Amino acid sequence: MTAVSWPGTAAVAAGVLAVAGPGAALAAPAPAPAPARAASAARAAGTVAAPLDARDFDLRRGTDRSASVRALGGVLGRTGVAALLRSPGHARLGGGCGRAAGVPGGSLVYCFDQADSTTQDWVPQGVTSVSDAAAGERWAGGVRPILVSWHNGGRVRITFVDPDRRVYRHVLLVAPVMRGGRPTYTDVGVHAGGIAWYGDKLYVADTRHGLREFDMRQIFDLAASGAGSTRRPDRIGLHGGTYYAHGFRYVMAQTSSRHFARGRTGGECRGRGPLRMSWTAIDRTTWPHVLIAGEYCRPDQPRGRVVSWPLESLAGRGTASADGGARLPVDRVQGAVRTRGQWWFTQSRSGERGRLFSTRYTGRGWAPVSRRTVSYGPEDLSCHRGRHRVFTLAEHPGRRALWAFRAASCR
Repeated sequence: MTAVSWPGTAAVAAGVLAVAGPGAALAAPAPAPAPARAASAARAAGTVAAPLDARDFDLRRGTDRSASVRALGGVLGRTGVAALLRSPGHARLGGGCGRAAGVPGGSLVYCFDQADSTTQDWVPQGVTSVSDAAAGERWAGGVRPILVSWHNGGRVRITFVDPDRRVYRHVLLVAPVMRGGRPTYTDVGVHAGGIAWYGDKLYVADTRHGLREFDMRQIFDLAASGAGSTRRPDRIGLHGGTYYAHGFRYVMAQTSSRHFARGRTGGECRGRGPLRMSWTAIDRTTWPHVLIAGEYCRPDQPRGRVVSWPLESLAGRGTASADGGARLPVDRVQGAVRTRGQWWFTQSRSGERGRLFSTRYTGRGWAPVSRRTVSYGPEDLSCHRGRHRVFTLAEHPGRRALWAFRAASCR
């Protein structure tokens, strides 16, 4: 077995990550009071101290959908990120949601409109931004989007937020396929608990399998296509020569995927085997840049794990191997991000306000963890370097907000 771990804080801050040799020590969870330690030991039944097997996290390239995407481009017109943000019919950001969502004072807050703030059909989950995607933090056309993923139990949409113009637009994610020699597409039925934008690629967490991969160059405008329609919310894909998308104007096509080489994960955390891909993030403050992902695990389950992969490896055709990993310092983690060696983790707490934890990883495991109370239902995390802030989401209807806290190392 090859164990996987991260080196000490100084090495991480310097941008050095490594897979440790066989039998190397793994990061231990943060120290806890004696009763909590005893309960944790009984709960995990010895799994917390077990080293992580690096091979559990190998990601193989999935089905190449490029032929279906090319065929789709022959019948539907493509558009770009700036164009969809500037087209008519977008929604406008509102205000006043921070207090109901329990957002801490001093935060930067964006509010969706009334319908999106209160709907129970769609639940926001993941967040990423142009700061993850591009070194200069601007996209073609000069826009600076923040992206949010939502699920509704069988469909996924991505919201492109333009913070400068205070508008946003929903885009439906679809999986292109060929049927009867003609291109069509289906819904993407994942939880989308984390998203990560890097270059043209958008990585979407697929909890039990790995990652779905989408491309900013493969966004199609049904309203501007003769074969497309924005009617019939009950239809998806090709019907009688017309393409539908549940009433959405824009669809973004899946181009590929990454699946765990050791198969799909189970329905619950086991502390071993392939990772349950609950959330994702990008770390551009290390070299090579990495994608980080981890598990949401309940207190009565083995402690969740967090793992990173070099993004250049994920972009290749071969197997992508993890370059670091550890068991998480806390349970019920909904999102995490690392910047210059500093880690943040969000934790949900049912009907109570959530918590934000911060720590560093040392050669002996996690350093002491600090915590503070934050919004209700905090989710995924993403560092916006130019703003020196980390974004997250409050997910609950009526207590919903896209917000960011100050973080000195996010730069």
